[in-house]
Amino acid sequence: MSAAMMKLGCFLEGTGHHVAAWRDPDVDPHGRQTLAHYLDSARLAERGKFDLLFMADTNATFGADDVDSWTRTTAASRLEPITLLAAMAGATERIGLVATATTTYFEPFHVARFFASLDQISGGRAGWNLVTSLAVAEAYNFGRETHPHHGDRYARAREFAKVVLGLWDSWEDGAVIADKATGIYLDRSKLHFLNHKGKHFSVRGPLTVHRSAQGHPVIVQAGQSEDGRDLAGETAEVTFTVQQDLDAAKAFYADIKHRAQAYGRPPHAIKVMPGVMTVIGQTRGEAADKYERLQALLSPELAIKDLSSYFGFDLADYPLDGPVPDPSPTIEQKGRVKMMVELARRENMTIRQLYRRVYGQRGHRVVIGTPGEVADALELWFRAGAADGFNLLPLTFPRGLEDIVDLLIPELQRRGLFRKEYEGKTLRENLGLPVPENRWALERAQKNVG
Repeated sequence: MSAAMMKLGCFLEGTGHHVAAWRDPDVDPHGRQTLAHYLDSARLAERGKFDLLFMADTNATFGADDVDSWTRTTAASRLEPITLLAAMAGATERIGLVATATTTYFEPFHVARFFASLDQISGGRAGWNLVTSLAVAEAYNFGRETHPHHGDRYARAREFAKVVLGLWDSWEDGAVIADKATGIYLDRSKLHFLNHKGKHFSVRGPLTVHRSAQGHPVIVQAGQSEDGRDLAGETAEVTFTVQQDLDAAKAFYADIKHRAQAYGRPPHAIKVMPGVMTVIGQTRGEAADKYERLQALLSPELAIKDLSSYFGFDLADYPLDGPVPDPSPTIEQKGRVKMMVELARRENMTIRQLYRRVYGQRGHRVVIGTPGEVADALELWFRAGAADGFNLLPLTFPRGLEDIVDLLIPELQRRGLFRKEYEGKTLRENLGLPVPENRWALERAQKNVG
């Protein structure tokens, strides 16, 4: 691993990343619905010099037939993230702004325009988390009765990404002349129609938003299946991943870098950032108490239902203190379920032990301890070639984020592992990613050389 510093994302999730965070006495359970809550979190994360804020999203509230369970979780409501990040752009100056938008139920022109607009509003700090939807409940909100299969979703996602990238190249740098004397606003030779016609989409273009200070938004991807990894290798500039084991994380890291090279991209063109929930205390005992207080609030019934949704059948039919069965071969979240099964086999877990390990933190790795101990855990993975950085999941908001900013980040800075000041003004500059060439300008330059 090089001497480069690690990259850090702050995963914003309402009241906190632990499923029971909203029940913590220090947490306002209504805060996740107020702009003030998110602006405070954004300013705090920027004070900590995080590379980016990250927001997940889904286009459904309830599961297919389990509305009663959802009444006991904060997952039943969430604000739309692109709108929210646009508001945060005005309250921050350097931190990146990344939101999820699905390729399964959105259209490429919409996504291209939304994120290009956010990129302009923020001065070049936007990123698009490219995902395929997972829940059949989303299909019901878009006039469909069934959800596309895994392979079909990724085939659409590949073409979707191609169209979005093409639309982002509609305007070359310098296309806007705005010459008042001649009345010419733009150079027609630098504005381009996409004229895409494919299996899933027919899009003429051009996009109605021109290029930003960072060229175009950073593409983020979070798939862990074979299809997801290959899509990341081809298109992603940041990949978020769920990893519990160091050796598995190193293998994933090497695989993603290899896939990027196979598509003609240098390994440093994609940053691998595993998710990590941090639980920090002045002593290890204090940190452990914070975590166990929330673990004690977990509902076994909800945990089993959640785990069952991943495995493809009802785990309540199996002994809780018996071994974890193999998942259904028709599961949709292949990468995340594979991680769970490998964890259960590696540590000989029962179903109860597995849900206690993965349900509260939504499958992500948990690191519990003093600032020094948490920094040790992150440094180990970073130097071992398992990560370029981490997407940090605060246990609760705001206290969990305050612990990261005031306790953990100073320790990482002391070790020379994390920045003390931002390197630049755009997300690309701070992540160390190149500004993408406009395809039309590149084509013209190649013709001129020829």
